[in-house]
Amino acid sequence: MQTKKQGAQWLIYMVIGLQIAALTGCASKEADNPADNETKASTVRLEFWTPFSGGDNQFMTEMVNRFNKENKEIEVVQVNSRLDDYYSRLKTAIMSGNAPDLAILHQTSLQQFVQNGYIEKLTEPAKQINLDWTGFNKNILDSTMYDGHSYAVPLDTHALVMYYNKSFLRQAGLLDADGNPLMSAGADGFAAFLQKLKASIPPNIAPMAQPSTRIDSVWLWWSLYNQINGGGTFYNEQGTEAVFNNPKALKALTFVDQLYKKQLIPPNINDAFKLFYDGEAAVLITGMWGTGAFEKATNLDFGVIPMPVLFDQPAVWGDSHTIAIPTRHAMTDERKRAALTFAKWCVEHGAMWAEAGHVPSMTKVVAGEPFNSLDYRSAYAATANYVAYWPRHVRQWSIVEILIQEFEKMNYSQQSPEQTLQAAVKRVNTELKK
Repeated sequence: MQTKKQGAQWLIYMVIGLQIAALTGCASKEADNPADNETKASTVRLEFWTPFSGGDNQFMTEMVNRFNKENKEIEVVQVNSRLDDYYSRLKTAIMSGNAPDLAILHQTSLQQFVQNGYIEKLTEPAKQINLDWTGFNKNILDSTMYDGHSYAVPLDTHALVMYYNKSFLRQAGLLDADGNPLMSAGADGFAAFLQKLKASIPPNIAPMAQPSTRIDSVWLWWSLYNQINGGGTFYNEQGTEAVFNNPKALKALTFVDQLYKKQLIPPNINDAFKLFYDGEAAVLITGMWGTGAFEKATNLDFGVIPMPVLFDQPAVWGDSHTIAIPTRHAMTDERKRAALTFAKWCVEHGAMWAEAGHVPSMTKVVAGEPFNSLDYRSAYAATANYVAYWPRHVRQWSIVEILIQEFEKMNYSQQSPEQTLQAAVKRVNTELKK
């Protein structure tokens, strides 16, 4: 018969035995998969900051996930933020030594990051991964180069295009057999096109949708100003004085103002994008990023063409998303190669990004079957060749905010186009002296 003492000893031995077995089992599992542990230890983990919202964020997330699956030696972790405070947070992170390994930068913002030494020069590092700069669209690439050097890998261009509701244009007799708008050339032809639309569609439908607030009217003005021969000048050669209060700028702005005055653009529109999406506008001039969203509108029969040439030459406002490597943090050559490997992969898989509506930056991608198999995009792909980027100035982002504020006053009939340009130039020159 077993004593209590013997029973207790047996229980202790049993517990110890189970613990040893468990430890042995764990060890054997690790020993069975040494490659897994080695892979985890050798993976380069990169933090990637983006300011995307809506569809853009969805498409970029899909690209990051696919890259990670195809490249086991590199893991990209996307950190997405609101655009509202994205750039201030990024600059703070760089200056404090806590910068991410990669970051999306708009071309408009590159100047201040280059000038302040916030991002790496990529000319030499790109050679190590065989990134060929000659494979990019020249107009897009030139916008990212400073003193002959590339400071960011351009991902796309996203410019204004003209969306139209085929049902309303068909109703007005303004749609040809191929589904394209019937429109006479020039500014007068475009205005007549909208006038005919207005007379033919229900009164609750906007002939053209454009918000009275925010940046849209500024983009439209900049496009038209650059379409006028000799137009598009913003600063003097030294960049110390605004000079866009001139007859050509006024001609472009007066045309924009007349669209509002004649209610070809109805007053007090807040969300023009939603208006068109919901089938309550015949025409919308906005960025290419609308394509991916409008495709999901089940009851919207739409088409899209490049921004119409209303004056002397093709030109349109646009910007580009670029991938840059921030400075001010310890980054080994291995990490830098890994970062550029991801950037190279993104531009080579630009057809995935084009699903959002953007035009890819690499010419071979735009010429390729995956891109051209997408609906709508090829109709405006050539826009990349004549995008009129904002002038390079370290304060351009904040200076555009001044234009928005003054243009809003004009849109609400609080000041004339002449007064708008005078006030905007005065305020910009005050900003330049700070």
